[in-house]
Amino acid sequence: MALAWGFSSAALAHGDMVPQAVDTSSLPQLGAKWLESNPYDKASPARGEALRIGSSAYNQNCARCHGLEALSGGIAPDLRKFDDDCISLADAAKKAACFKEMDDYYAGTVRRGRTRDGRVYMPPFEGTLTQEAIWAIRSYLEDRRDKTK
Repeated sequence: MALAWGFSSAALAHGDMVPQAVDTSSLPQLGAKWLESNPYDKASPARGEALRIGSSAYNQNCARCHGLEALSGGIAPDLRKFDDDCISLADAAKKAACFKEMDDYYAGTVRRGRTRDGRVYMPPFEGTLTQEAIWAIRSYLEDRRDKTK
């Protein structure tokens, strides 16, 4: 009995999360080469499906640290504010460059995770989440950001 309790408490410990695969078969498939920006942006005909999948994928894989519906409880960054610095830029070229930089940072962080001084602050999701799932989550976060404005 004590052995079973030990396993269950380890599974419930914060940070012991196992990334969950996401079914993205209903989205346009993107291929093996990583895209530089979100293909499911507001102009994409697949945006609605990306939002549906992104919401589910976020809640399965990100909410534990980043908060339900992307409302951070302070453990990890509030992802609704991820690219706030870009939004306020008036110059269209600078704004586009800023969003591109944030897409690069986002994709790299989600794919490879974050460690500092040997501590894992975010697990890597590449190999568990497909490119489609990662960009669908980005679409969901953009949608959550827009609802705060």
